Amino acid sequence: MAFYFDQPSHTFSEYLLVPGYSSSEHTPNNVRLHTPLVKFNRGQEASISLRIPMVSAIMQSVSGEDMAIALAKQGGISFIYGSQSIESQANMVARVKNYKAGFVVSDSNIKPDATMNELIKLVETTGHSTVAVTDDGTSNGKLVGMITSRDYRLSRISGNELVKEFMTGFDKLVYGYDGITLKECNDMIWDNKLNTLPIIDADNRLKFLVFRKDYESHKEYPDELLDNHKRFIVGAGINTRDYKERVPALLQAGCDVLCIDSSEGFSQWQKDTITWIKETYGSDVKVGAGNVVDKDGFDFLAEAGADFIKVGIGGGSICITRETKGIGRGQATAVIDVAKARDEYFEKTGIYIPICADGGIVYDYHITLALAMGSDFVMLGRYFSRFEEAPTNKVLLNGSYYKEYWGEGSARARNWQRYDLGGANKLQFEEGVDSYVPYAGTLKDNVGITLYKIKSTMCNCGALTIKELQQKAKLTLVSSTSIIEGGAHDVIVKDQNNSIK
Repeated sequence: MAFYFDQPSHTFSEYLLVPGYSSSEHTPNNVRLHTPLVKFNRGQEASISLRIPMVSAIMQSVSGEDMAIALAKQGGISFIYGSQSIESQANMVARVKNYKAGFVVSDSNIKPDATMNELIKLVETTGHSTVAVTDDGTSNGKLVGMITSRDYRLSRISGNELVKEFMTGFDKLVYGYDGITLKECNDMIWDNKLNTLPIIDADNRLKFLVFRKDYESHKEYPDELLDNHKRFIVGAGINTRDYKERVPALLQAGCDVLCIDSSEGFSQWQKDTITWIKETYGSDVKVGAGNVVDKDGFDFLAEAGADFIKVGIGGGSICITRETKGIGRGQATAVIDVAKARDEYFEKTGIYIPICADGGIVYDYHITLALAMGSDFVMLGRYFSRFEEAPTNKVLLNGSYYKEYWGEGSARARNWQRYDLGGANKLQFEEGVDSYVPYAGTLKDNVGITLYKIKSTMCNCGALTIKELQQKAKLTLVSSTSIIEGGAHDVIVKDQNNSIK
């Protein structure tokens, strides 16, 4: 007969954290939210860690390049959605990697004999107003000058003039030589009141550009998630069909970590995908897998070689997998069960594999609950879809602004690869809906508030790190009556305009 679990599965809203002792040291400013993204051996550190325990979902309506940049500034990571062409996804990844760096390879270059019309077209294409002028118009040609939007006025040129007539020539440039440190570059920028510092080699060939705005940005975003070359860290979603073509393109574009995007990860297809990646590229290429909801699923993907494992089936706000297929598990119970399996695997093998709670998070405090229950980080879709940086339209409905939000299993996305079971190349039925979410403004403003809530709750539990929270947390199931008691009740609530609701 079928196997029956002894207890019903529960959601996050059915739990509360019970406060623990907090000392004078337990203040939000002292809380550290760093957490591993990929697996590591006992006594070592993960090769990639997050500064905040938040990643954005692998969805068309969530994780584009703007989201990836905004979230990396805060210390998290986005996984650029894979339900698009390989070329398009790789280009998104490349634009994120090239957006911010201490030393930037110039992607806006032109010859001195080019016309101003050609320059204007280049600026419109790249969006960069600072252009390096090299002898051959490439990013590694001999530097002969620089030209910026301050060097010309569109209203005063015909467009047929040559770039060399407007550029600042090499003899008037301030530049550094290859090998200079970033600190030395920033000192030169400030001492000479520059916006851009070109870096050249011994043959005067352009190597990099260093920008003042990058220095200022780093001061504004001290938790930026950067690689060894001071570029934003970015992930990308892959599927179990075209990975042999998609993965090389994504790695060539600079992708830092991959994640198999699938509604259910306990499958031969995921094992085959992970095996091919590891055999082809070795352990340096990191790939997450999932989703699973129990120990068996975790152990399977751990043995397959996954670098992190996502937990959750059917709990997303736009997901109807449970309705259409009857598959899934309450998210809180799934996280608790998989976290226990993760810890047992670590004790047995000495390999710690981070787990990610994906789905079922409605309120900010659910994130803290997920962390306390054993998640190393959480993946969020609806949460991030509300922000300005989400790659969707902002629409006005009944006097209020909303953002469009649709599931990967909806008729709109038609991401059949995510639900692939080896059948026809199409979405047989929907497992997601098309919807709207209230527009919430910029990511920075909202994430800051969410993180402060998490830190405050951790302090109430006597914890200053996520690992300490997991060790000290006391959790209690609550009754349906207790859930009602937890909100405003037995009062008439006023809105912001002091009118009665």
